[in-house]
This record gives sequence, C-alpha cells and structure tokens, in this order.
Amino acid sequence: MKNIIIYFITGGIFTTLIVLLEESGFRLLSGLAALIPVFTLVSYIFIGGLKGGIAVGQHAKFVLWGTIVSWIPYMIAVVYLSPRIGPNKAIAVGMLIFFVLAIAFILITTRYNFFQ
Repeated sequence: MKNIIIYFITGGIFTTLIVLLEESGFRLLSGLAALIPVFTLVSYIFIGGLKGGIAVGQHAKFVLWGTIVSWIPYMIAVVYLSPRIGPNKAIAVGMLIFFVLAIAFILITTRYNFFQ
C-alpha cells in the first residue's frame, strides 16, 4: 500500500508541475515537460527496481508499439479536430480513438503472446 501512495504522489507532482509551468507563462518549459514521458519514466524506475532491466525492456517494446498504434492517431485527431469542433470535443474523439486502438492492440498482443 505504501508503494501505491508513492506512485500516486509521484505522478501527481509531475502533472501539477506541467500545468503550473503553463499557467505561469513558461510555455517552453511546460512543452518540454509535457514531451517527457513522465508516466513511463516513473513507471520504469519502479518496475526496474522491482523486476529488473529485462522487464523494463519488454515493457518498453510494448509501449513503443502501442504508442505508434494508439497515441499517434489520437494526436492526429486532436490536431485536426480542435480547430473544427473545439478542444474538448476533439480530445473526447481522440480519446475514443485512442482507447479503441489501445484495447485492440492489447487484445492482439495478449492473444499472440507478443512482448512476453
């Protein structure tokens, strides 16, 4: 339980920092911070500590391919739709696209034992 609290606080600190930088007018720093894969960074530190480098390497391969399959289409949808339907609707559509593709990716990789 102690580890879960540490994981939660660590992720929250990074997210808060990005938003505070943006609100303070430090767009370059907030943009750079947003580009840093915060959740994978924090996760890999903890996964590496618990399960070692092989587990981190396998997970990184999974995330790399999952990013190509689901995150890139999400971002394309947000870029294309935001000026047309507004940011909130564009993000909602993008997230729908993301989750459909991510779930399909997970089901396929699990079914065929990829990244094991």
